[in-house]
Order: sequence, then structure tokens, then C-alpha cells
Amino acid sequence: MLDEWEIFKFSATLGSSAVTYFYGRWSGVLGVLLALVIIDYVTGLFAAGAEGKKGTGPGLKSKIGLIGIAREVFIFTIVAVSHLINGVLGDSHLFRDAVAYFYMANELLSIVENGGRLGAPVPSIIRQAVEVLKSKSGERKVTGKMQISKKR
Repeated sequence: MLDEWEIFKFSATLGSSAVTYFYGRWSGVLGVLLALVIIDYVTGLFAAGAEGKKGTGPGLKSKIGLIGIAREVFIFTIVAVSHLINGVLGDSHLFRDAVAYFYMANELLSIVENGGRLGAPVPSIIRQAVEVLKSKSGERKVTGKMQISKKR
């Protein structure tokens, strides 16, 4: 019979193996993306709460929060898919990191917007960081839709 410690060890091993398979070696890029996703979600909760109290927005709604969590899960799904594509095309992290930079720029932009919704001033260095991340991801404009140029 397995005790709780054995179940924990098995679960931790299975979980870390899955993370390694889907994301490769955990890098600073992925760590920063994870941190930005968490900060974006938390600041979004604060902004929604503040808007609800002021009567300028819908406030905290569980359905909107669930959509936000689904959005964040989707980000990591696309990063995992890009890592798997890297494995097929060669074992570099080119696509994974480019996708991560794209989402880092989007998350940073969303955090800046949440700060604006809260009435906090945003330093120009943060705006410059958004531009640097946009250039590293190959995107000219950070939006919810990726821009695909048709080359003939």
C-alpha cells in the first residue's frame, strides 16, 4: 500500500517530467513569463475590484475571472506547442523563446493597462521594455491577434 509520501514523490516526478517534456529545460525566459502571467492576473483582479467600487466597470465577476485563467493557460499551451515544434525542426529554443517574448510583451502591456485602470503612473522604462520585447518576438504591434505576413 502506498503512503502519502510515496504518492507525493510519484506526483512530483510525473509533474516535473511533464513540464520538462512540454517546455524543455526551464529557462529564465519561461520564469519571467510565469511571473508576468501571475502579476497580470493579480493586477487585473485589483483593477476589476477598483472599477467595481467606483462604478466604472463590471467589478469582480467569476465568469470574467475564469476567462482570464483560461487565457493564461492558453499562453502556456502555445508555448508548449512551440517547444514541441522546436523538437521536430531542431533542438534549439528559437520558436519557444520567440513565442514567450511575444506573450511577455502582451502580459507587460496588460499589466501597464491594469496600472492605468488603477490610476497608477507608468514609468517610461516599462514602455521601453514593451518595445524591446515586441522587437525580440518579431511582432510590429502587440495585439491579441498575431500578424502573419504573406511572402510570395
